[in-house]
Amino acid sequence: MVVVEYAGLKINLDDEGYLVNQDDWNEKVACAMAEREEVEELTEERMKIIKFLREYYKQYNHFPVLSGVCRNVHREKECMQHSFMDPLKAWKIAGLPKPSEQVIGYLHGEGGVV
Repeated sequence: MVVVEYAGLKINLDDEGYLVNQDDWNEKVACAMAEREEVEELTEERMKIIKFLREYYKQYNHFPVLSGVCRNVHREKECMQHSFMDPLKAWKIAGLPKPSEQVIGYLHGEGGVV
């Protein structure tokens, strides 16, 4: 386990950088994780995406189809790629658990099935 200190917070991450306890997530935690993932700034658009990912996961317990994310935050179809380059970074910043290998394959364009 890795402990990251940011703005007076101690954040517990697993060895791959995923938040250990999803309930520890808040916007400060998101900022710390974004910094760790080398995302320059959590803009309002990026935060909308991150919050949508959290809400979707809470309701359905899995990763949404990428174009659906964009549609639900009222952005263009490719918003995930334009905002983060790697949707897995957005997932980590959202404080969600590591997705399955199938989902990771899908996110990396390897045709994984979700």
